[in-house]
Amino acid sequence: MNKANFNKQFIFWITAVSAMGGLLFGYDWVVIGGAKPFYERFFEITASPYLQGWAMSSALIGCFLGALTSGALSDRFGRKILLIFAAALFTVSAIGTGAVNNFTLFITYRLIGGLGIGLASAVSPMYIAEISPAHIRGRLVSVNQLTIVIGILAAQTANYLIADKVGANATDAEILNSWNGQMGWRWMFWAEVIPASAFFILAFFIPESPRFLVKTGQTEKATSILTRIGGKAYATEEEKNIKHTLKSFTSKINLKVLLDKKVVPVLIIGIVLAAYQQWCGINVIFNYAEEVFVAAGYSVDDMLFNIIITGTVNLIFTLVAMRVVDSLGRRKLMLFGSIGLAVIYFFLGGSYMLNLDGIIVLILVLLGIATYAMTLAPITWVVLSEIFPNRVRGAAMAVATTALWIASFLLTYTFPVLNKLLNAGGTFWLYALISLFGFLFILKKLPETKGKSLEEIEESFDKKRTI
Repeated sequence: MNKANFNKQFIFWITAVSAMGGLLFGYDWVVIGGAKPFYERFFEITASPYLQGWAMSSALIGCFLGALTSGALSDRFGRKILLIFAAALFTVSAIGTGAVNNFTLFITYRLIGGLGIGLASAVSPMYIAEISPAHIRGRLVSVNQLTIVIGILAAQTANYLIADKVGANATDAEILNSWNGQMGWRWMFWAEVIPASAFFILAFFIPESPRFLVKTGQTEKATSILTRIGGKAYATEEEKNIKHTLKSFTSKINLKVLLDKKVVPVLIIGIVLAAYQQWCGINVIFNYAEEVFVAAGYSVDDMLFNIIITGTVNLIFTLVAMRVVDSLGRRKLMLFGSIGLAVIYFFLGGSYMLNLDGIIVLILVLLGIATYAMTLAPITWVVLSEIFPNRVRGAAMAVATTALWIASFLLTYTFPVLNKLLNAGGTFWLYALISLFGFLFILKKLPETKGKSLEEIEESFDKKRTI
């Protein structure tokens, strides 16, 4: 296929709009980390690690529910309407979370935001994969991770700019009665309303996934979109390939279909990779920045500045991943990231054990984030968007993403408890062991998918099972 025939402006436009789900995912996911020192005093939960963990992890229940329902909803109503609905949930959550004076209502709006994250995390990368030409699919799906990272950095920057200076020896009562403790944390959440509203409006102007349209018998619409993407010849070839992989498709996606012997091995790979992306542990640095950096000898003000540094490193190395994902391939990057994190966590745990505070911990944290940002963070989403068969992609992606959010909930909820039981050093050594197991699983189970169409990937998995 002549690559010059592709309408890159159109492809990049719909990729950018759909990836705004990732941006809001990143912002909503991380904004709570910067607001944490202030809303905890406001709601008087500083004495309970369990309530602290619930405040941080409650959104993940919404993520779980959003991801769980995304498959059935996207296979019935399409990818586009789910993106619009996710944008509406983000908007409501941002307004409500900042407006409440009651901890239960705070949790309720965090759950609503979590629903948006769960839907967007499953649908955005899947949608991008389904509209992308094979030779640039890895890069385009990685745009979703790039916007997640931009959202993370935006939240970190907003938190830093919104917060007033906090004295090094400020008491809980002083923080509670400060502007930060009364209003600052609210504006951190309210700042999300602007991108959420923009996403809601722009999502109406992107097309439906052509693969969904073919699957639901709307062939003329699919042909029109595919033609606009790559020309008539491309549209004809893609339509033929899509129909070929949908021969055994039935409109009713149920558990029996997902338990088909051709689907189960791929589904297991997806579930393990999704859970592993969370249990490799890097997200605790974003969600529990206060504990990680304060344990290393930094103040609250230093912590807010340090997480901007971590967000900047995250952004830079996500751009590196986008540059190399379609050349080096998915498997090599996943292997490098796994063994790299295992080594970094080993030294990070040792640093805490030996009380090597300050700059050493910061450097190791930045190395961990850089490694994660160019490997497991974006590449996991690329692989998940590629490996599932066309006929069950929505449902299978939902199952894998649900596994991801269950793992994320367990990670986020258990960190304060593990941190008390094992201290920071022991906790990071546990994550090192998990990263080593992840390396071995990827080495044995994950094939390379770069440069192949979604239909070719599906055929390759079928051939592998018959050998």
